[in-house]
Formats: sequence, C-alpha cells, structure tokens
Amino acid sequence: MKPLKFFDKVIFFVNSLFATALLLAYLLPYIPPSSFPYLSVLSLTMPVLLVINIAFLIYWVVKLRKHFLLSFLILLLGFNHILSLYKFGAEKYTKQPQDVKLLSYNVRQFNRFNWIEGDSVTNQIINFIEAEKPDVVCLQEYQQRSDVDFDEFQYKYEVLTDKKTRFGQAIYTNYPIVNKGSIGFGTSNNNAIYVDLAVGNDTIRFINIHLESLKIKPKVSEFQEETREKLIGRIDNSFRKQEAQVKKILKNLEACPYRSVISGDMNNSAFSYIYRKLSEGHLDAFKEKGKSFGKTFDFDFIPMRIDAILVDEAFKVRQFNSFPKVKYSDHYPISCVFSLEGKD
Repeated sequence: MKPLKFFDKVIFFVNSLFATALLLAYLLPYIPPSSFPYLSVLSLTMPVLLVINIAFLIYWVVKLRKHFLLSFLILLLGFNHILSLYKFGAEKYTKQPQDVKLLSYNVRQFNRFNWIEGDSVTNQIINFIEAEKPDVVCLQEYQQRSDVDFDEFQYKYEVLTDKKTRFGQAIYTNYPIVNKGSIGFGTSNNNAIYVDLAVGNDTIRFINIHLESLKIKPKVSEFQEETREKLIGRIDNSFRKQEAQVKKILKNLEACPYRSVISGDMNNSAFSYIYRKLSEGHLDAFKEKGKSFGKTFDFDFIPMRIDAILVDEAFKVRQFNSFPKVKYSDHYPISCVFSLEGKD
C-alpha cells in the first residue's frame, strides 16, 4: 500500500484528534460534573463527534485505506451511544386497555410572553394533549391560568415554585392519587414533583422533573454570540446544580416502595452523567421504541434530545413518540405507552 500523501496525513491527524475527543466523551457519563470543572460540557458535543467520526470512517473506506479502523473501532466501542442518538423506526402498536400512556411536555408557560406569534397557542396545546388521550400528563414550565383547564382528567397535582408568576409543574391523570409530594431544589424555580398512582392492582410513582436550565436559546446564531468562556462557565454551573438535584431525586426513589417512571425536561443530553444516574434501573423509552433522532428541543438543525421518559425496567415499553411538528413551545412533547406485565 502506498504511503499517505501530505493532505491525507493532515486528514488522519485531524481524524485522530476527533477520535480521541470521542473516546474521552465516552467516559463523561461516569464522571460527576463537580469532579472535573468544564470537562462535562464536552458531553453536549457527543452527537457532533459521532457524526464527524462516521464521516472520517466513510472517507477512509472510499479511499480503501486501513486508516478507517481508527474511527471504526472507536465507534464500535461506543455503539450504545449511537443508539442514544438515532433509532430506526419501531413497529406500530395499538394501545391496549391495560396499558398506560404518559405524555410529557415543557409548555414554556403556555407562550406567556408571545414567543410564538398568535393568540391561540394555549388552546392548541390543550387540543393537542386532549387528542393524544394520555392517562398521565406531566407538564414543565407550567403556568397556573384561568384559561388552562383539562376537564377530561379527574385528578391534578400542581406545585408553583414562583407564586408571583404562578410558575411551576403539574401532573394530570385519571388514576387515583394515593400520595403526592414536591422534592424541591432549594431556591431554584426548577423542581421535581411526584404522584403515586393506583394503576389497576399496582401503585406506580410518576416523577415529573425539570432540572436546572442551560439557558440555551433556540437559535444557533444567538448561541454563538456569547464568549466561549462565559458560555462554558454558565453550562458548567448548570451541570453542577443538576448533579445536586439528581441526588435529591435518587434519594426520593431510594425511599419509594413502588416502581417508578421518570419523565420531563432533563436539560441535558443522553450522553451525560445526569442522564446515566437517572436512568439506572429504568428503560429509556426512546431507545426502546423510538425512531429517528427523537428531537425534543428546537435548536435549529441540531437534533437535541434533552427531554426523556424513563420507565422502570420491570415494565415493557410498547411505543414512544416525539412530536417535532408540534411547535407550540421551544420543546416538543414526547409520549410513551408501556405495560405493567414486564418484558415478553
């Protein structure tokens, strides 16, 4: 085999840098953000690093060069991460009467400040949720309003972390509420609330989470206007707060006698320490039955998945949907159908 030309040597050097960065990113889910300041920010670049390494792999394969092995082996090592990024379509499923359908949605205060043009956004959100016919609805960035009423649900639990603006979270359901509570994140307006629901002969804890915001705006151009130091510092600070918030959620779960379902706005990716800790003992509904990129946040062309539904591993995920065409917030709603009898 002929030696590499100068241009290809440069390409392989760059390839090596991105392969090393991807390998480092694989380790981040196991490193608490508080242990290595700023390093955890790299987890947000995981989708980009995966795509770049796939591009290098294709480049070397086309050129019939053994150098493809570098990216190939790195990608093979992190194959599970690829499944967190993209899923091929699952088979269609018809919800059965005994199944549970959960819908989670960050509604951005029902367009309180008219981020989206039009006066009917609130009604459109309500109509969408009613049309989906979920058994449980978990809302983040909820605002208590006179024009927001879901009559078809018998039970409701809401917690307002800012009573002046009536901002908080809510859970709607038709299952009887056995117990309920707020985990609380100190002075933060973010929170996690839970309800224990009587589902058939079982009792299940549903936790509605809204972790510390990264304050990412929907436009990449606005994201790029910040200085790198300010941006990284802000995200790192949010990750540290999320770590403390997740500890409180896990403490709640440890004391819970029931199986659980966690859903909501993680404000973090599926490649993070935060996600790994929350998903322990749970199934990511997207990874089980999702399709495509499962995009949940409006960030131009980048498919960000920062909302999740994590179902107790004793249950069986039957269906998962994200709704990127439902543009009534900066987040997209997600839903999951699961059954209680466990895996087939």
